[in-house]
Amino acid sequence: MSEKKTVVIEYCPKCGWMLRAAYMSQELLTTFVEDIGGVTLIPSAVSGRYWISIDSTILFDRKRDGHFPEIKELKRAVRDIVAPEKSLGHSDEKK
Repeated sequence: MSEKKTVVIEYCPKCGWMLRAAYMSQELLTTFVEDIGGVTLIPSAVSGRYWISIDSTILFDRKRDGHFPEIKELKRAVRDIVAPEKSLGHSDEKK
């Protein structure tokens, strides 16, 4: 079996985004308890940064995307990489 991936959340501590990062990490750890190896929180030295990545793939960049991700949106993006077959229940988009 392959090694479980780690989600990395890099946030600007000067902007007060640590609690947002901690909340998102809690949501991911709860939803993907069997699917990810962990969530790493990194206080960024770059002012205004809020990145969420897996390996070197940036899933969300606050500046690039123009907003913070919604939890449902984040869970779908992580699921698509770590467990594509996993149902997210109410977090999945209606087709």
